Amino acid sequence: MQTTRRQNLIAVARRLRCLASTKLCLCVAAAALFAGCTHLGPNTIAVDRFDYSASIADSWKQQTLLNIVKLRYMDLPVFVEVSSIVNGYSLQTGVNLTGTLSSERAVQGDFLSGSGLAIYTDRPTITYMPLTGQKFLRGLITPIDPKNIFFMIQAGYPADFILGLTAESLNGVRNRSTAGGAVREADPEFVRALQLIREVQAAGAVGMRVEEDNAKGATGVILFRRDDVPADIVEKAAQARRLLKLPAEQQRFVITYSPMRGAENELAVNSRSMLQIMGAFASYTDVPQAHLKDHRALPAFEHAATETRQDKVRIHSGKDKPADVFAAVRYRDYWFWIDDGDWQTKRALTAVMFFFTLAETGGNEKLPLLTIPAQ
Repeated sequence: MQTTRRQNLIAVARRLRCLASTKLCLCVAAAALFAGCTHLGPNTIAVDRFDYSASIADSWKQQTLLNIVKLRYMDLPVFVEVSSIVNGYSLQTGVNLTGTLSSERAVQGDFLSGSGLAIYTDRPTITYMPLTGQKFLRGLITPIDPKNIFFMIQAGYPADFILGLTAESLNGVRNRSTAGGAVREADPEFVRALQLIREVQAAGAVGMRVEEDNAKGATGVILFRRDDVPADIVEKAAQARRLLKLPAEQQRFVITYSPMRGAENELAVNSRSMLQIMGAFASYTDVPQAHLKDHRALPAFEHAATETRQDKVRIHSGKDKPADVFAAVRYRDYWFWIDDGDWQTKRALTAVMFFFTLAETGGNEKLPLLTIPAQ
């Protein structure tokens, strides 16, 4: 009798040790899980940062393209800015163990059960702010500072592309214009002068600097070099100055804003506003013929010869959603898009987005105050 009781006690002790070992293993696993959660935040940076930046870039392209198309339809352009992104994460875990230990003669026997709980929450808070107010309107309709235009050229952008996009005229020589809802082609002298300036730029024979003046403030100066420049490039620079009605022998010109020809030592730039730049871009949109027939959109290149559209930017349109595009938007039951292989139009859209920053079109409204509870 004593031997049987002793054996029962030994068996119970073994089961208790087994249960204790199992419980210890589960506790160690739970502790490891909690330890891993302490680094949840840093691990999300690599994913969130690039995903959000890519989404913002895509939405910015689509918003810019949509407003360009809307201008062709004489519709109101509207801009909404993503002012802040706050992302909060929480991870709640738990482990529950229950068990029953019985003697050998008990009917129910031994019982052990365990359960786990994990709750993961991703709670982003994104704040949008419509760009409105006097500062935004002024930035939209005020001509871009000519210095900023030539700084873009100095940064490596082709001179013919940047000046063709942002200048209404140079020293009175006129660019292609869509003012007043009608398309006027550029003066031949303007087109040729831009080609020559581009060749001079490629040869490194033209430069730009800013000179400080106590009375006038910062003044941009464009310089044509002669030293170590081939003779044909020197001749092209002189020809470009003659086409723009500038002294052929002068090498230094002060950049000023003016729709008319300036002084002998000045290059008068009639720069466009952001609204004008977008309007000029919109004239290259392929508007559906049904919309032109119903006078819903302004006519532009549709009445020009086909050959004049070569090497131009272009916004396509169609009923079906396009594939392999750089940017695409839906407007008035049609899709409008820029082909991903059309590097000229892609470059033009990107430049428009850059000039939005240079034009200081951001609103001056105070950003909303966000209170994010600790989790």
